[in-house]
Amino acid sequence: MTGQPASEEAVLLATYQVLDRSRPHLRANMISSLDGAATHQGLSGGLNGPADKQVFDLLRRLADVVIVGAGTVRAEGYGGMRLDEADVAWRRAQGLSDHPVFAIVSGQLDLDPTSPVFTEAPVVPVVLTHAGSPTAQRTRLAEVAEVVVCGEQEVDPAAMRLALIERGLPQMLTEGGPHLLGSLVGAGVLDELCLTISPVLEGGDAIRITRDAPPVHSTMRLTGLLHADDMVMLRYQR
Repeated sequence: MTGQPASEEAVLLATYQVLDRSRPHLRANMISSLDGAATHQGLSGGLNGPADKQVFDLLRRLADVVIVGAGTVRAEGYGGMRLDEADVAWRRAQGLSDHPVFAIVSGQLDLDPTSPVFTEAPVVPVVLTHAGSPTAQRTRLAEVAEVVVCGEQEVDPAAMRLALIERGLPQMLTEGGPHLLGSLVGAGVLDELCLTISPVLEGGDAIRITRDAPPVHSTMRLTGLLHADDMVMLRYQR
């Protein structure tokens, strides 16, 4: 999609910055079509544009850790979690590490240790899994990442959140995908949703931004709103 960037940097920071970084905060950043689709032809990239990308980059800049499900890492072609020079300079000025930690959530550990996600990472990634995951693969991945067990037979969202906080990473950002977001929503551990509404209709059977989540009814409040052309960026908090 085409479009204009959302706003000047000062406006973006005023809209999205967390004032107390010591207080644990888990935010999600997702995009949806007008009719609720999370993807176009299976990928979220078909919905976004310059304004959404600007917010996407800013939220990474503000994060201590970026959490992504293994399926999304593979589907969207993630590489090493490396920010650009301007973002690194900003983080240094704030007394933060140069780059956020990349945390990958995987129950089956079907991850390639030779992937750029690990080999090109500026900071050792974290792999969040459960005690029932394959032991041999856990050993392989432990050579390129910190493997953290969070739950017995599935990844426990509350245990995952606590594990990251205990590692000094209280500002947590998840970029999905829908299955991971669904688990966070279902467990009641999500503090914030940053949602871009893309001005397109998708139709078909595309999935929503949450998938396999139990029924919940959790009210949130609108704390930020930006728009560029016909694209709208919303910030909701509990």
